[in-house]
Amino acid sequence: MTAQEDVLDEIERKDVEFLRLQFTDILGVVKNVSIPADQAEKAMEEGIYFDGSSIEGFVRIQESDMRLQPDPDTFAVLPWRDRDDGASARMICDVIDTTTGEPFSGDPRTVLKHTLELAEEMGFKVNAGPEPEFFLFEHDEEGRPTTKTHDTGGYFDLAPKDLASDVRRDIVFGLEDMGFEVESSHHEVAEGQHEISFKYDDALSTADNVATFRAVVRAVAAQHDLHATFMPKPIAHINGSGMHTHLSLFDEDGENAYHDSSDEFNLSETAYSFLAGILEHAPAYTAVANPTVNSYKRLVPGYEAPIYVAWSDVNRSALVRKPAARAPAASRIEVRSPDPSCNPYLAFAAMIRAGLDGVERDLDCPDPVRENIYEFDEAKREEYGIGTLPENLKKAVDALEEDDVVRDALGSHVSEKLVQAKREEWDEYKAEVSEWEIDRYLDNY
Repeated sequence: MTAQEDVLDEIERKDVEFLRLQFTDILGVVKNVSIPADQAEKAMEEGIYFDGSSIEGFVRIQESDMRLQPDPDTFAVLPWRDRDDGASARMICDVIDTTTGEPFSGDPRTVLKHTLELAEEMGFKVNAGPEPEFFLFEHDEEGRPTTKTHDTGGYFDLAPKDLASDVRRDIVFGLEDMGFEVESSHHEVAEGQHEISFKYDDALSTADNVATFRAVVRAVAAQHDLHATFMPKPIAHINGSGMHTHLSLFDEDGENAYHDSSDEFNLSETAYSFLAGILEHAPAYTAVANPTVNSYKRLVPGYEAPIYVAWSDVNRSALVRKPAARAPAASRIEVRSPDPSCNPYLAFAAMIRAGLDGVERDLDCPDPVRENIYEFDEAKREEYGIGTLPENLKKAVDALEEDDVVRDALGSHVSEKLVQAKREEWDEYKAEVSEWEIDRYLDNY
């Protein structure tokens, strides 16, 4: 039975009445077109046409016709819908340029596919495993989200401090219904902050899963009359939310290309070169992995933020960590800077391309820094050759524009539109007057 036939069988067996055809814009916002389930076969065979000019960063009005091509392998019934009147399901789509019949260069999923094709040409399959964090907040009397946390719990706390254990349980059930293999669920460091980790997969499936994860978390939280946010730093002076991302390469024989049992850290030469590429291009892909003004409120010293461009196996002050797992299949690196506001397709594409550039050029990897970099002064960081990530969105976008490798990974269309959108965001931010400024200056001047 083909994947398409499987979908049609599932639609009938699970009484699906509506099908959401899902895709993301350049900024990572999930969009969808809903169709009756009896149109599923036509949609899979012919696609569904839509106006691309209405989607952020896609095309101009005179180039508006786009086509959604559903990927039947991504079919899943939505677990939070009321099944009494029939279920709803979703399929993730690729966006097709109707003028050429080819995948649209501005489609983030297509961008990631191109990077993974390069990896395949080099003899590698890329696996990714993210750890997205989020906050749960209460609503006000008018139903609008606040920044009042749902609980006062801390890292790994239990009830009664962790009041959201039931919410996380329902989120886990929803994710499992959609095919996720959830590995852990726990309260994070900050009040109202949580993490649910799911099993790694190939990078494309993982990017799909991140988009799905955010939708499930927000939908289930709303059922509990809570607002879930993946905003990196919603509250000042406490830890922000990250999305640490584990990356590994497997060769054509299915062996982990990162592993070398004879090495002190069980890392191969390929792993070291990939790691060197990750470090070299870190400033540029930060604009993609940390794409909002607010992202840089998280990337500041003092809150376990990975702002120092270095790697280590024993501390978490470095940008990249080598996890302790020693089994051959588990050798990997953990890039700790991304946050969950990113477009996962573009962030993965940028980071993977950075690493592959290191492999292509056989870059030498610097030595690990096994001391706590948070305790270094500027002179000592300079002595160790440790740089820092860009301190704000403007500087990150500047770094992106200067990096040919990362811009090439995104493609000319996406890099141009992304830079334009982010410069506009920065200019709008600069023109705003914050509460901090009011509190500090209004009474004194």
